[in-house]
Amino acid sequence: MQTFEDVAALWQVLADWRREGLRMALVPTMGNLHEGHLRLVDAALQHADRVVATIFVNPLQFGPDEDLARYPRTLADDQRALAERGCDLLFAPAVETLYPEGQEGLTRVSVPQVSQGLCGDHRPGHFDGVATVVSLLFNLTRPDVACFGEKDFQQLAVIRKLVRDQHMPIDIIGVPIARDHDGLALSSRNGYLDRDARTRASQLYQCLADSAQRLERGQDSEAVLTQGRRQLEAAGFRPDYLALCDATTLQPVSTWQPGSVLLAAAWLGNTRLIDNLPCRS
Repeated sequence: MQTFEDVAALWQVLADWRREGLRMALVPTMGNLHEGHLRLVDAALQHADRVVATIFVNPLQFGPDEDLARYPRTLADDQRALAERGCDLLFAPAVETLYPEGQEGLTRVSVPQVSQGLCGDHRPGHFDGVATVVSLLFNLTRPDVACFGEKDFQQLAVIRKLVRDQHMPIDIIGVPIARDHDGLALSSRNGYLDRDARTRASQLYQCLADSAQRLERGQDSEAVLTQGRRQLEAAGFRPDYLALCDATTLQPVSTWQPGSVLLAAAWLGNTRLIDNLPCRS
């Protein structure tokens, strides 16, 4: 696996691949990789001849009180993991490479509607930062396919709408959530949990599963969501939201059926965890 920080070197390799008629997949990440990230590489390999991963801790995604400074940078470990999984190229630019004129005057991308509500209400500007950097990475690499995890469900909806609205010729592949043995969704933020919090963290997924079962039995959705929030509080969480939404528009719905999704975000101590459970059948 080759690693590049320079745009010109990246473009040279990509141009060679295009001349060979090879299909390319992109896996954008912020590094500190875990099994969930590596499954994105697995999925990408199923849809393309070559896989490019990116590692970029994007400052535009972090609010003033969020954890940009302490976000783990583990490049050497990430390189080994990507190479072992079959990734062909890693693009790991500095902030100055992607934003050479700084962040203040940077042209930004905003995706309306799906960026609002849910995490959009609790992390103002976050999805503008996501859309801006993903649009930039798409322009730099021009992939045929891009793979994103379903754990960040609202982010995935934002990217899908971005691609639709801009008529980008990119297939967006959503990859199902990778979970630990107790159901906790794998996340870089899990590393912030102490032993007690890690034990309790699985209750976030349990709440989603219990809520889905209640909805399947025909219980009223508002009552189910209220009971779910109380369940999270009883487990020591401070919920930001527990919502039942349309999986495409993220607008609230009242019926648990294919095309709907339960989404949750909650604080456990100083760590904010997110998870979701789509209705697939």
